[in-house]
Formats: sequence, C-alpha cells, structure tokens
Amino acid sequence: MHVKPVINSADRAVTSAALALDKKAFNVRILDIRKVSTIADYLVLATGTSDKQVIAIADSVKSGLKKYGKAIDIEGAREGKWVVIDYGDVIVHVFLEDMRSYYDLDELWSNADEVPVPEEYLWEHREP
Repeated sequence: MHVKPVINSADRAVTSAALALDKKAFNVRILDIRKVSTIADYLVLATGTSDKQVIAIADSVKSGLKKYGKAIDIEGAREGKWVVIDYGDVIVHVFLEDMRSYYDLDELWSNADEVPVPEEYLWEHREP
C-alpha cells in the first residue's frame, strides 16, 4: 500500500505560493487566518495577467500538491478569471487583476496575519 506524504498547513501554504510564483504570478500573499476564521488555516492569494496564466498558475499548484492528496474542490478553472482551490486547511485564490481588485479579498482579510513568502521564491524584484 502506497502512503501519501503528509504536509502541514503552513508548508502547504508556502508551497502553494512557491508553485504560483514558479508560473510568474504576482502580488502573491499568504494570509494566516486561524485567529479570525475557522474556514481554513491559510489563504494564498495570487494574480495572473491573462486567463491562460491564471489557469497555468492554478494547474501548477494542483500538480505540485498532488503528491500530498487531491484538492477538496476547485472552482473557476475553465474560465480562468478567478480559480479557487480548496485543500481544507489552505484555500488558494488565483485571480485576474481586475477580479482581485473588484472582490478585494486583501481588504476583506486585512485583519489576518501575513506570512512572508520566502525570498528564494520571489521573482518580481529580482535582478535579471
């Protein structure tokens, strides 16, 4: 019998962010919502510049976390405007920029603690 490796919620959130950044997502944030909500432990927010990129980012997260088990639910993967991937302990939101601005989850969850994304995964401000 093959046993899947286990990952805790904090590592799942950081890994989700890293997988999103691997597909050049921008404005990636990890929010620790444990003190303010019971829906999950962490939210990961990421933005893509096109519907194709949003889908590629979501696919990267799903594929990269597959070894730890399947997502409970995935919504929006066909349209590519806002994809939500629910792992139970971590919920990943990948948006087009205008959708992210419109729904403003950043403001909605502004009372949550932000977890810094490890520097080695960041690409936006790196020298070429």
